[in-house]
Amino acid sequence: MRDIAMSRLEQWKAEGFNPHNCPVRQVLDHVAAKWTSLILLELETGPKRFNALGRSLPDISKRMLTQSLRDLERDGLVAREVFATKPPSVSYSLTDLGCSFLGPLHAMIDWASDKMPEIEAARGNFADA
Repeated sequence: MRDIAMSRLEQWKAEGFNPHNCPVRQVLDHVAAKWTSLILLELETGPKRFNALGRSLPDISKRMLTQSLRDLERDGLVAREVFATKPPSVSYSLTDLGCSFLGPLHAMIDWASDKMPEIEAARGNFADA
């Protein structure tokens, strides 16, 4: 008999996987949020001030932008820099960790763009059933 490859989940379980401390879930809790990927993509071109981010994402509330930026800063993906001006100004930029996430994010964007017609067809079929 030939060996059957273990799935990633089976490998994790064999290593003592704990679903309550899953690294993928912890990361996806934030980066899969509605606004997070768009904020990261806005910062890809360089540092932005809070109001510039708000203008580039007009549907986001100031409260949601603030919370999303705090979450990204807490996770080490975004850096916040305060300038000693009057009034103080704040700029946000990607950290090295945030930049390292852009490759997987771009791959996910490419996959979603390529597969959207299939997903829409599946949704249509599901609704018709």
